[in-house]
Amino acid sequence: MATTTETKHAIKGGEFLIRESQASEIFIPEEFSEEQQMIQQQCKDFLTKEVFNRLDEIDSQKDPKLMPTLLDKAGELGLLGTSVPTEYGGFGMDFNTTMLVAEVIGGGHSVAVALSAHTGIGTLPIVYYGSEEQKKKYLPKLATGEYKAAYCLTEPDSGSDANSGKTKAVLSADGKHYVINGQKMWITNGGFADVYIVFAKIDNDKNLSAFIVEKAFGGITMNEEEHKMGIKGSSTRQIFFNDCKVPVENLLSERENGFKIAVNILNVGRIKLGVAAIGGSKKTISTAVNYAKERKQFGTAIANFGAIKHKIAEMVTKVFVSESACYRAGQNIDDAYNGLVAGGLDPAKAKLKSLEEFAIECAILKVHGSEVLDFVVDEGVQIYGGMGFSAEGPMDRAYRDARINRIFEGTNEINRMLTIDMLMKRAMKGSIDLMNPAMAVQKELMAIPDFGASEEEGLFVKEKKVLANLKKAGLMVAGAAVQKFMMKLSDEQEVLMNLADMLIEAYAAESTLLRVEKLIGLKGEAACEIQKEMALIYLHYAVEKAASCGRQAITAFAEGDEQRLMLMGLKRFTKVDPYNLKEARRKVANYAIEKGEYPF
Repeated sequence: MATTTETKHAIKGGEFLIRESQASEIFIPEEFSEEQQMIQQQCKDFLTKEVFNRLDEIDSQKDPKLMPTLLDKAGELGLLGTSVPTEYGGFGMDFNTTMLVAEVIGGGHSVAVALSAHTGIGTLPIVYYGSEEQKKKYLPKLATGEYKAAYCLTEPDSGSDANSGKTKAVLSADGKHYVINGQKMWITNGGFADVYIVFAKIDNDKNLSAFIVEKAFGGITMNEEEHKMGIKGSSTRQIFFNDCKVPVENLLSERENGFKIAVNILNVGRIKLGVAAIGGSKKTISTAVNYAKERKQFGTAIANFGAIKHKIAEMVTKVFVSESACYRAGQNIDDAYNGLVAGGLDPAKAKLKSLEEFAIECAILKVHGSEVLDFVVDEGVQIYGGMGFSAEGPMDRAYRDARINRIFEGTNEINRMLTIDMLMKRAMKGSIDLMNPAMAVQKELMAIPDFGASEEEGLFVKEKKVLANLKKAGLMVAGAAVQKFMMKLSDEQEVLMNLADMLIEAYAAESTLLRVEKLIGLKGEAACEIQKEMALIYLHYAVEKAASCGRQAITAFAEGDEQRLMLMGLKRFTKVDPYNLKEARRKVANYAIEKGEYPF
């Protein structure tokens, strides 16, 4: 893929907090190649021809063969083999191209869930951890859809705490099989899958192991389909393993490596969910904008009202931001992978290592994308008014289907805490130097503030100073929290979530600013007026959010002079020049209304 992205100074995962990235270093969606745009169009055509005209039928689940048939059609188009290497019958696409597929398909409601479960958590454990024999046996059939896949991790008593699962595997007397007994729940594609990735503990092991289990092995029963709030068309079952005999050669990777497999596969799932939420958001925006243009009240289309324009602008801006951050991280993962392979690492191991490297960003994007989608569908309902609350209108399904995304792939609360936990662990290992930047911020707090206006001129000079200060605010609060709580910081979940939000907003705002800067470099400032407005709208939002979260954290653990000093520091680091956000939003909204869709 030819891009104008520099990769000279490979950034580490989480390092964005202490390093200023350059616009030339990041990838932006406007750089997708013609071939990638063709793949994007193919995905759109699949949804238009096969899915959007059958949403009620899919949701009813009256025909249990409908979803597997749709997956077969997706397989014929190559949509199930995007991440499968070419030598096993797949397309071996780079990571950002698989992200693009996930984004477009993300607008497909229940079909998006079934397809992503198959291609992601169902197939990738074999891609990354399978033996040569396992890959040859399963991947070609998974790539075409001849085999459908599901992932069996969650149990009635183990959700977020996955390693506490009780499903057991015992080696048979002749040493040829593992006999699995246990119960799994919330299994997507459970009703029709041919192959399950099953997590169980061998004997009394401390950690899980993973197995490739075929339905044909027998000893597998299941409950009826779950009745869910949303994504009603996706198959979700409880599955029971009763003396299920699994050949020993179907142990995936090594004994007790299951928990690591689960964690690493969830990294992929998280960023893919973030980007899929963008696809759902774009579809919702386009639907809502067109309704606002058609719906008349007080003698005019409601799209002409300021309150509706405010909503449309916020929806469009937040999606643009989430998209900017997702493809920035996706390219970082691709660049890390290419560097590792060039250094002689096995491609499957390089994929895992590159994803592990950017696990912090994957968690950030899962949270950001799913919460943007929730915001967008909620405002979509509001724009539709009474029709938004009607099951006859399109917002009913969009609203209900969106809600699962804050729970899938680790709840957003877990992902927020993981973001800080991973960052702190990297700092303690010395792979990221947080200590020196945090100490520099402490010194700056004690120094006399620089009130002089910046003499520098150029694009986003002031805004980049605001961003740098936003990161300093995060470092200041995080550094003080670590000093205060030491090893007990993990017990202070409210503070962790405040810190995570400060980090998330810094990453999202920076990604957008860099995207727009790069775009202006390619197309000129006049052609990017609306994108520039969105970058500024979001920067102001990020500053306000960081200030609020910072205040909550500081007042949770600091008192007296320390609290006063930190609150003064926070005020200093969350300053931004006033800007007419109403006019900026109107420009964004008018542009989207004129285009009649999400316009970027």
